[in-house]
Amino acid sequence: MTAPMPAKIDSADLNQLLRSSSAPRVLDVRTPGEFETVHMPGSYNVPLDLLNEHRDEILSHVDQDVVLVCRSGQRATQAEETLRRAGVTNVHILDGGITAWQAKGFNVNQGAQRWDLERQVRLVAGLIVFISVLASIFVPGLKWVAFAVGAGLTFAAVSNTCAMGMLLAKLPYNRGASCNLQTVVAKLVDAK
Repeated sequence: MTAPMPAKIDSADLNQLLRSSSAPRVLDVRTPGEFETVHMPGSYNVPLDLLNEHRDEILSHVDQDVVLVCRSGQRATQAEETLRRAGVTNVHILDGGITAWQAKGFNVNQGAQRWDLERQVRLVAGLIVFISVLASIFVPGLKWVAFAVGAGLTFAAVSNTCAMGMLLAKLPYNRGASCNLQTVVAKLVDAK
């Protein structure tokens, strides 16, 4: 009998486990666009919003250990919280996400380069603040838009959620190839 996997798993340990007979299922919770840019071979794209919305149906097709992957670990942590509240105990997080996996030099599949969601949030938030402060020279009330964005970013940090990120994830740029419940379930079933 093998020892249980820790809640967070290091890239080197996961790489070794993926070559074993009891390999965990790797679910990448980033947007389809991010997944298309770079992902671990053999991983399945189950965007965080889709997992949150359809977790029971998706997990009914996963019976082994699950390792959640995102860019750095934040969205994987949110997915883990959702799954643990649903009673799932065989869920783990890749420590440092795909960024740590790549930094260790492990194999990845790469596609067309796109900006990751966190970078997009920084761009959009920065532009909104920049433009609203600059425009407040002519329309003084616009400074409150910058205040609202700052307050939203503060709330995002405290709550470990990001409303702007969730909105940006729905843009066609981030949706990439078709990634809906039927597609995800079909890939999970085919892999059994």
